[in-house]
Amino acid sequence: MKKIKILIVSSLVALGFSGCQKIIDQDPVSNVAVNQFYRNYDEVKTALSGCYNGLQEPLATEWMLTEQRSDISKQSSPTSATTSNIELNELNMYLENATHDKVYDYWISTYRNVRSVNYVLKSLGASYENGAIKLGAGTASVSDTQRKQLAGEALFLRAYHYFNLVRLYGGVFLLTEPVDADAAKMINRSSVEDNYKLIIADLQAAASYLPRTKYGAAPADDLGRVTTWAAEAMLAKVYLTLHRKADALTLLDDVIANSGHGLETSYANIFSTINEMNKEVLFAVRYKAGGLGLGSPMANTFAPTSSGSAVINGDGSGLNYPTTSLNSAYRTPTTGFADQRKAVTIGTYSTKLYVKKFLSPVLVKFDAENDFAVIRYSDVLLMKAEAIGFDGAAGVSVGLINQIRQRSGAGTYTTGNFDAGFFLYPAVGTGSIATSDAFLTALLNERRLEFAFENQRFFDLQRNDVLISTVQKYFSDEYSTHYRRYQPTITLADLQAKVTQNKTLLPIPQREIDTNDKIIIPQNADY
Repeated sequence: MKKIKILIVSSLVALGFSGCQKIIDQDPVSNVAVNQFYRNYDEVKTALSGCYNGLQEPLATEWMLTEQRSDISKQSSPTSATTSNIELNELNMYLENATHDKVYDYWISTYRNVRSVNYVLKSLGASYENGAIKLGAGTASVSDTQRKQLAGEALFLRAYHYFNLVRLYGGVFLLTEPVDADAAKMINRSSVEDNYKLIIADLQAAASYLPRTKYGAAPADDLGRVTTWAAEAMLAKVYLTLHRKADALTLLDDVIANSGHGLETSYANIFSTINEMNKEVLFAVRYKAGGLGLGSPMANTFAPTSSGSAVINGDGSGLNYPTTSLNSAYRTPTTGFADQRKAVTIGTYSTKLYVKKFLSPVLVKFDAENDFAVIRYSDVLLMKAEAIGFDGAAGVSVGLINQIRQRSGAGTYTTGNFDAGFFLYPAVGTGSIATSDAFLTALLNERRLEFAFENQRFFDLQRNDVLISTVQKYFSDEYSTHYRRYQPTITLADLQAKVTQNKTLLPIPQREIDTNDKIIIPQNADY
């Protein structure tokens, strides 16, 4: 498995540090002129491996812009005066402004990789014209099969980035081909609608270009590369975001029926470093330990502070601190049926909670092996439930939720307090789901527990139009134990008032606005 990961995530071992070294660097095309592109299959594939590597840098801050702005995580020390903790507080409490460093860090690292992807697509002759992807002759000498494979993977990566950008910032700059700095300054923000047109075109093309090879039938060396199933699942989530549920359902049914993917037998198996790219993972950002500069920082970043080597070698930074609300949402009685996901997701050191899901032994700090799942099969099943909507307590949608609960240890309810244990939702009587509102609550709760710290909660709440009410309720739940301790003091009413529709979008980084001397870039409202 480790050999496979080296070949997929990086070309370091296979190709060495030859003339393609800049492709693998953090800034892979900074020294490449706009008129210079990749010439053959090996060069394009190596460049594309650099684009896969480029997914790592945005993930270093993505959790700050998503989980910290939901009811999943918070900054653990209200009295801390350190810059990093203050930055997290600002995001967590919806106090960020247009000069926030992390808002810019995510933005620039994402656009850096979009640029790298565009060089690959240009070399393959892929262009975006009149709302569709056209595939013609590029600078690289490749076969038609190779062209479609590489272009399909690259288009997915670009769509993945833009899908995150448009949900976080609103309409952003659409760059679909390499441009120099002066030309880039003439490109203004596009509408949200136009952003989604590009995302859909990219994913539709990716799904059509990539082969429909079932999981388990693909060559071992291809594990980790984008597949048509990943493209279809991502496109389904785009359609759900746009409230095109029928379109999403068609794609989800295809993935379920034909992909060969399925649920792992246990929740812990999904995240095991000796079971990477298992049948549940449709797509993941891959990491490789061993001092290659490709290891995951999350294990040390999320491990508790002042724990020495008790939790992980090199100590932890104590960031992405689980909320009390999340911790108590898992049903884990000492006897009877208990939710097995909690032990995998959240750990406790002394009295400190910490994120455990991405923790594995490391020899060097910030160099863990753990991959980061972007799309899992359980996501596909729960998206199908969302696409169908409530169809009765004994319907298909509740049954899909119960599949996920059963895998995590839920049992059949008989008598007593339904909420005191971890049970399947019955078809009738106590604990059954009787209304569409109750169904949405149950669905979002299941997604919260299943995908905690996988950067999905913010988007789930946003997509279902309950982000503001959920965060405001969370602030109320934890105000007396946490938020009232901040200095200067902020009242609960003032804290809740910060969460507005305008503030659910992040600001366009002020650097982008201030450094552009060609055009005026509009800022998002309330910044």
